[in-house]
Amino acid sequence: MPWTKTDYPDSLKNFMAPVRNKAIEIANALLAEGRPEDAALAIATQKAKEWGENRGKKIRKSR
Repeated sequence: MPWTKTDYPDSLKNFMAPVRNKAIEIANALLAEGRPEDAALAIATQKAKEWGENRGKKIRKSR
């Protein structure tokens, strides 16, 4: 099931919006390639973190 900016897995709820949106974008692309949801989400989360870090973006919301 493709995810959107308003409908995404709970595991992404504590990420800042730009990083979360990048993870959603990556995960949806992986799903389109036929990856299982759990694998797509794990890969996308890691890649989105790297993407944010490389751009000096805050990764997670403050608690």
